[in-house]
Amino acid sequence: MAQLLTEAEIQESAKVLSGWTVQGSNLQITRTFNNFIQAIEFAGKLVEPTESAGHHPDIEISYNKVKITLTTHDAGGLTQADFDLARAISQIN
Repeated sequence: MAQLLTEAEIQESAKVLSGWTVQGSNLQITRTFNNFIQAIEFAGKLVEPTESAGHHPDIEISYNKVKITLTTHDAGGLTQADFDLARAISQIN
């Protein structure tokens, strides 16, 4: 099982992630697009990096917005895997 990060490690890791926020035991970002089609296309681009990482986010789509929530469920909070995947997701346009 992945090891939980300490609060200090979480805050330090979050500093380098633009747009992401720590909400309790979750790491979240909401991306906004021009329309529904662009939001769905972006959500589709999440498949490869999340499958490769074996780490799957919760995804909410509301018209032109995609909200991504990361946490390591089996560890009960945030781990390095969440921050690694957040960095990969941040690279997707």
